[in-house]
Amino acid sequence: MSSMEYRIKIKELPEDLRPRERLLREGPEALSTVELLAVLLRTGTSTMSALDLAALLLTKNRGLLGLAECSIEELCSTRGVGPAKVAQLKAAVELGKRMASEVKGPRQVIRAPADVHNLLRERMRHYDREHFKAIFLNTKHHVITVETVSVGSLNSSLVHPRELFKNSIKRSAAALILAHNHPSGDPTPSAEDIEITRRLAEVGNIIGIQVLDHIIIGENGFISLKEQGII
Repeated sequence: MSSMEYRIKIKELPEDLRPRERLLREGPEALSTVELLAVLLRTGTSTMSALDLAALLLTKNRGLLGLAECSIEELCSTRGVGPAKVAQLKAAVELGKRMASEVKGPRQVIRAPADVHNLLRERMRHYDREHFKAIFLNTKHHVITVETVSVGSLNSSLVHPRELFKNSIKRSAAALILAHNHPSGDPTPSAEDIEITRRLAEVGNIIGIQVLDHIIIGENGFISLKEQGII
């Protein structure tokens, strides 16, 4: 192997320059984005260190946001990134989304459609498929929890009232709010969105768990089906 082909491995670096050791010693805020990503990747390839691989992923995908939006197949197309590394990256991205949507202190109260958008937009804005979620509320409209009901195209086979309201009862919810994203970026409700919303609202009225609203989240905004007069 020529000197031009040789790449220094992280374990060959002085200890005070190794990303993981620096993170433990100085804290994660002391590391660059490339170094933090290298800590997640842990290893590189025979010709690239974890730092080189991290830099390649960020450059190839135009930064963290692009990397977060990559599909599993797209990530695996990079040499040196296999299923284990993809799982680590996807897990880190999802934890970041969930942390961004959590609120410290007392449970969040839903008073208006904008509260739902604020709660879910960071969690849902980068999804490349439709994710249908339910926000379970207590009698004072405090958020009990948010659960994913289905992933994929929104249709009656994926969003079944039985599963939705079974979880509502299990959580002792007094009411719930439906929400899903439109990957196209346009939050305008489809005929199917309207049909499913009315169907679920009818079932909720029968069993005594009110469906308060259905929020459709787009790239730069949202639409409330309650405000549209559909519920």
